[in-house]
Amino acid sequence: MIEKIYKKIERRDRISRDEALLLARQGDFLTLARLADRLNQAQNGKQVAYLIDRNINYTNVCAARCNFCAFYRPLHHRQGYDLTFQEIDQKIEETLAMGGTRILMQGGLHPDHTVDTYIRLVSHIKNNHPIHLHAFSPPEIHHVASKAGLTYHEVMEQLKKAGLDSMPGGGAEILVDTIRQKIMTGKCTAKQWLAVMEAAHHVGIRTTATMMMGHMERWEERIEHLDVLRGLQDRTGGFLSFIPWTFQPENTALHPRIARNANVKLAGAHEYLRFLALSRIYLDNFDHIQVSLLTQGQKVAQIGLTFGADDLGSLLIEENVVRMAGCPQEADLEREKMIRLIKTAGLIPYERDTYYNQISPAHVQVEAQILTG
Repeated sequence: MIEKIYKKIERRDRISRDEALLLARQGDFLTLARLADRLNQAQNGKQVAYLIDRNINYTNVCAARCNFCAFYRPLHHRQGYDLTFQEIDQKIEETLAMGGTRILMQGGLHPDHTVDTYIRLVSHIKNNHPIHLHAFSPPEIHHVASKAGLTYHEVMEQLKKAGLDSMPGGGAEILVDTIRQKIMTGKCTAKQWLAVMEAAHHVGIRTTATMMMGHMERWEERIEHLDVLRGLQDRTGGFLSFIPWTFQPENTALHPRIARNANVKLAGAHEYLRFLALSRIYLDNFDHIQVSLLTQGQKVAQIGLTFGADDLGSLLIEENVVRMAGCPQEADLEREKMIRLIKTAGLIPYERDTYYNQISPAHVQVEAQILTG
């Protein structure tokens, strides 16, 4: 049966959930890598993308209670914050000065924030800074839409009009409610997450999709997560990429629960790479798969480029949420180191924008002008 599935993949036929689950449990590790790499190269050649952006977490105040999160603070907590426009402006100007081309902006579900809060924030940024705004996430949209009594479509239309360029796939975690109920309260359901994404796609806002793996979920739930993403992509074509990353346990309320449960083990590099390859195989309608440099580190991320990934992610001038959970700092690379990481894997690096268009960095343009006189 396994050999038949391998041949099916080689023919580029779509595999089923049951077939994916069989591969997850019994598929040969290196064969999955070879198949995923072949599919990726058929789609993207030997090119590997990277991006320079900054993750601005505009507030850490949150009404939800996610026991995998070490970042959030309740309202009126002494460590809670809500960035001012002036503070956000400074971060954006620093980003532009460092060659950044995009702002990734997400925050907690602040009880006082409304649709108008988001619209004013988007309008201010787009009116004052020449930068791509990749902002908010389905839980944030659900939060303000519910308060306002508006549909997701209405909220996304207003944000697009204000200048929102694209939207990240945060808050997906595992898109299976039986698992979501174990690790969070006060956040949108899996169906609501998908509905926000569908509304975004329908108004012309492209998005990414994510998964946080390696906590309370099983392979069945991982495959179900991939399946609902594939189904939505069939309907809308609005996802730009898929980004799986592993749960980072330190300083979280979920870590002690997992430590006490002998049946639950955190996902290591081997399991992550197996899932990465399976993602490329199963998500046959996604052009791009991003390896998580932040959670996996440089060596595993580089290996991931031969397990179906074609995107090394971002230099991440700033990132707070995952690092609050104890993630190491080694993902802070200079552009030259990012390029070297890709080249030493025998691949071709290119700097991209959000839509995977190749861009020419300012320093390259200057060098070209000098050479041409």
